[in-house]
Amino acid sequence: MSDLCLDVETTFARYEDLHERLPAAAFDVVPQHAGTLEDVAERFDGFVLDAFGVLNVGDTPIPGAVERMARLRAMGKRLCVLTNAASYTRAEAEAKYRRLGFDFTVDEVVSSRDIAAAHLEAVAPGARWAAICAEGDDFADIPADLTDAMADPAALYRADAILFLSSARWTPAWQDRLVSALDALPRPVVIANPDLVAPREGRLTIEPGYWGHDLADRTGQMPHFFGKPYGAAFQAVLDRMGPGNYAMVGDTLHTDILGGRAAGLGTVLVADHGLFAGCDVAAYIRRSGIRPDAIVATT
Repeated sequence: MSDLCLDVETTFARYEDLHERLPAAAFDVVPQHAGTLEDVAERFDGFVLDAFGVLNVGDTPIPGAVERMARLRAMGKRLCVLTNAASYTRAEAEAKYRRLGFDFTVDEVVSSRDIAAAHLEAVAPGARWAAICAEGDDFADIPADLTDAMADPAALYRADAILFLSSARWTPAWQDRLVSALDALPRPVVIANPDLVAPREGRLTIEPGYWGHDLADRTGQMPHFFGKPYGAAFQAVLDRMGPGNYAMVGDTLHTDILGGRAAGLGTVLVADHGLFAGCDVAAYIRRSGIRPDAIVATT
């Protein structure tokens, strides 16, 4: 994983700066305050669950989350994980959740990696892609011509397009190299994880979305973003879950809550874990104007 981190205030301020690049939504609700998802479950047919900050923080399950999912299932609630983690395949994500104690099936996991992969041909038909990825990624799940750009840096210059899957090995020096390559020859860039940061044990690591918006600022070329808060991610979930009154559950206002609202879902913010852990979340809600339907202390 990346060793580069941001703090909460810097992350929030950057999301606010990006307002015009994010989906638009109107917020006219007064949030319900509750302890857990069980306390708001009667309002919804099911839940679309962020992973980091809702189910786990890094490689640690959130206390009580495994048991909560079981109780929600017993109440007849439909569940689906919508994750912006694009470093690994959907099957690997499902396997990770099982290691943490969850019982999600592969069909109950939708990843931004899959969503991005499904759009590559439309973005750049027949392209040779330079991929920014985790070490050892073999791209077996992605139907495209891909080269690991960090193993073959010249690929950044000769490829027809760039796919950003993981920031685990990315650094400011690599970013400068990518900016130079795109200035020399502008090409499509796909960001498969729009998050600026991810909550891990004791820190917020910088994610591909941070670098994608930095590219836009420095090159004037807007990448194609796939994952929350953008619409294709939520449409993929709704196609999977079918008709119903669902709520997006997340820890981040500008991705989970904004994106969920823009997609017509209910929204639930988890306050005690993830991005706003230890913070006065009400202050950030006031400043952003992004108001969830409910705020729960924990999953």
